[in-house]
Amino acid sequence: MNRIRKYETMFIVKSTIQPEDIEKQINQVKENITSNGGTIEATDDMGSRQLAYEINKEKRGYYYVIYFEAPTSSILELERLNNINENILRTIFIKYESNKEIGHWQTMADATKKKKTQKEESTTDETTTDKTAVENSNDTTAKPTTDEPVDKSAQEPKSE
Repeated sequence: MNRIRKYETMFIVKSTIQPEDIEKQINQVKENITSNGGTIEATDDMGSRQLAYEINKEKRGYYYVIYFEAPTSSILELERLNNINENILRTIFIKYESNKEIGHWQTMADATKKKKTQKEESTTDETTTDKTAVENSNDTTAKPTTDEPVDKSAQEPKSE
């Protein structure tokens, strides 16, 4: 009997490696989940933080959380793969079984998705605002902003 259950995993990647390598490690964990029959529901990139205590002489780590569904038989393999990865300092898997726990898991996954979409929307809004500001600054047909009357006599040719 191989039931699909809801899980949460949080892992800490060494922050001393290059940002591209951190992204590769995160993608590797995601790929391990999907290749072992899991489906990722939501992710939360918590970023670099100071550790409570040193782990393998590391004082900081890059935290990442994944909410996913997977067969119960695949969790041991996922734990094994994370434990043998030398760039992952710590990892934890949490299984949600009861209806109350599953409801809590769904709430956390939905909140993570909502936070992610709000972050993307604010980034899009900032880009649009910046683009509009640049377009307005390049507008050469703008009218003068002063309320002073224009001296028309200086502009009209004199006829004598």
